[in-house]
Amino acid sequence: GRRLSPARVPAAAEARVHLRIDNVSRLPTGLLMLQDRVPYVLGPRPRFVLDRVEAGGRREVSYRVRSDLRGRYPLGPLQLRLTDPFGMCELTRAFSTYDTLTVVPRVEPLPAVRLAGEAAGYGDGRLRSVALAGEDDVIPREYRHGDDLRRVHWRSTARYGELMVRREEQPRRAHCTVLLDTRGIAFQGAGPDSAFEWAVSAAASTSVHLLERGFSVRLLTDTGDSVPGPDGMGGYAGSAHDSADAAGLVLDTLAVVDHSEGETLSPAYDTLRGGGEGLLIAFFGDLDEEQAALAGRMRQRGGPAVAFLLDSPSWARDVRGGDAEELEDRLRMLREAGWTALPVEPGASLAALWRRADQQRARTSGTSEQDGTTAGSWS
Repeated sequence: GRRLSPARVPAAAEARVHLRIDNVSRLPTGLLMLQDRVPYVLGPRPRFVLDRVEAGGRREVSYRVRSDLRGRYPLGPLQLRLTDPFGMCELTRAFSTYDTLTVVPRVEPLPAVRLAGEAAGYGDGRLRSVALAGEDDVIPREYRHGDDLRRVHWRSTARYGELMVRREEQPRRAHCTVLLDTRGIAFQGAGPDSAFEWAVSAAASTSVHLLERGFSVRLLTDTGDSVPGPDGMGGYAGSAHDSADAAGLVLDTLAVVDHSEGETLSPAYDTLRGGGEGLLIAFFGDLDEEQAALAGRMRQRGGPAVAFLLDSPSWARDVRGGDAEELEDRLRMLREAGWTALPVEPGASLAALWRRADQQRARTSGTSEQDGTTAGSWS
């Protein structure tokens, strides 16, 4: 048997693979040689030699795997070569089973900051939805053992002939859409230190952080595809799932995300227009004037939106500043549309940008904690 520990691992981190061999025959084995098949990016092919396994005996061995590249990698099948106790015959056997190691983007811890102005009420990511607006709008439910008798709704009790109580306020999670631009034309360079990999990792970090803060999160790409998908009625991960399960869903998706062949952000714009409530955080590659204008219109009227715009040419050349004037023009277009927009230089720290985004939002909204204005926590 084979067991992965863990089965989902961040890029550049190690996982351990445990192999267990059981001798189910009534005779001891001779020399055993084990070889597990692994993709070359995970390291050398592991080989083991075992002396002898007694009848009914068990042996366990393990090896480590590591990848700088995210993805899903098959481990196996296991090949076994054995000789009989007298060394007179040799048998080679390949098992058909294999396991999958998922290498997800690296997740950077992010600081808790506060979003001023329009984001007030995002608090710990939960809003309160009052179940009744008045005496005539009450939605009662049946009395349950332990309910406070002061919550009995006598009119409904008389109507239904059984004890009815007012419903409690129901918690409703604040929504956030994390938009990841995957257009191949928007990014230059490749490899673990490329601009696109930074954006993928940043989207993962943002999604996990907000889920941990109580938000319901939807991951959206330029193609209009989202996680959760259409089968989830366009919902947001974290509302119906535990936040850890929701984070796993997002990370598994980002483990295999690749460049799209699209040239426009229109599909994402259409998805947001069809239901883009809540906070919007976007990671854009290079934008031409038309796409920057389209991105500006993605922001819902009055809704908080934060854009991180990667200067992809400078990442590919590993120097500071590509076309600085063009980059500033795109940032200006986004800011005029109401976005909080920041440039992303090669090797930038998302945590530092996170703080800068909060500071920029506070300045543009004209409020701060110092002047006594209440701000809502957005992350």
